[in-house]
Amino acid sequence: MDKTFIKDLLVRGIIGIRDWEREKPQDILINVTVFSDTTRAAQTDDIAYCVDYSALAKKVQTHAETAARLTVEALANDLAEICLKENGVRRTIVSVEKPGAVRFAKSVGVEIERSRDD
Repeated sequence: MDKTFIKDLLVRGIIGIRDWEREKPQDILINVTVFSDTTRAAQTDDIAYCVDYSALAKKVQTHAETAARLTVEALANDLAEICLKENGVRRTIVSVEKPGAVRFAKSVGVEIERSRDD
């Protein structure tokens, strides 16, 4: 299975359970890997057979900026569902991080893996 990835997509959105976290957007760092068969795309050099990572990044960004989820787990699951709706995507790994959320830690977050078979 081949991989297409979006690395370190930095967006700003409402995320968190505390009152102060619900008041203004904060940084959210997202990484996405989608698994598909890229053989036909490579053989034909035709974008129609590729995962359109630009369009996928826009969908992920838009959702993360507007969802206002309480937990990184819920947001990660939302983003995995978005990825699995993309043509040809069979499996995805999504990580959602909150940089600076914990004192002395660069970042905290969650990484999940989902497939169409789940």
